[in-house]
Amino acid sequence: MIAFLFPGQGSQYPGMLHELPLHPAIVRTLDEASDYLGRSIFDIDSEKALTSPVPVQLALLVAGVAGFRALKADGAMPDFVAGLSVGAFGAGVATGVLGFRDAFRLVKLRAELMEHAYPQGYGMAAILGLDEHTVGEIIEREVPNGALYIANINAPLQIIVSGANDAIEVAMTKARNAGARRVQRLQVLSPSHSPLLESVANELARAMKSTPLSPPCVPYVSNRGGRLLTEQSSIAEDLATNVAHAVRWHDVTSVLFESGVRLYIEMPPGRVLTDLAAEAFPDARAVSCSDTRFGSVVALIKRYSGERPASS
Repeated sequence: MIAFLFPGQGSQYPGMLHELPLHPAIVRTLDEASDYLGRSIFDIDSEKALTSPVPVQLALLVAGVAGFRALKADGAMPDFVAGLSVGAFGAGVATGVLGFRDAFRLVKLRAELMEHAYPQGYGMAAILGLDEHTVGEIIEREVPNGALYIANINAPLQIIVSGANDAIEVAMTKARNAGARRVQRLQVLSPSHSPLLESVANELARAMKSTPLSPPCVPYVSNRGGRLLTEQSSIAEDLATNVAHAVRWHDVTSVLFESGVRLYIEMPPGRVLTDLAAEAFPDARAVSCSDTRFGSVVALIKRYSGERPASS
């Protein structure tokens, strides 16, 4: 079984769209995105542009969808899809629930709402080497109520916190004292995946109600609970509301492994999700489209597809 994974914020880097292969499906996707944006999509992956959430989230969506469409055009398809944070919208396009134009519109709205809700003073940080319980205890003991939250459980010992900058600094210091292997601020300027963004989730849910949806053609695994979703309404709810809830990414990849996935393919850009899957599931294979030749990715997917058991 094969899963396509779509990365979220933190995977972006300058020039990421310029580096995509010149596959016809990718070129068409970039042209579409430029039409939706009203100017060249290549304007949004510069170092300066990627300091703002709107270009970051749009660039991640475009790169992920472009990679998926190129693989699909060459006959390489997944059995499951999942996306981390904003990457879920790329997964929503891949599963067929959302059209690319609607996903572009919703991601742009999402990023704008996040930027306007907390223009400064907030962010996220990674704590490596401590588990969820320990980080939760640090927040409960040391941080004023409501100023900091656990935002992502990317791996058992890789926890992301989200909230006010002063609270983040306190938690980072306490985590170091508690034996954390590494603590690091992330390139995110809003308190993503916390109740602080409930108003953003509510606005997105309203926008989703007027968005045409289609039944999924591939099972989708939710950010929030690591659950397999096969109904368009459930997937739409996950897309709209995940910004205000913790991402349990380790649960997502665990559910995929338990469902038989032995090949994880990460859409562009980067290899963050590839490294997480490889560390968590050494019996599976994890490959990034960004650092593997496109033809090799297609061949690998087709080989694993050929190993699927025949249907009865």
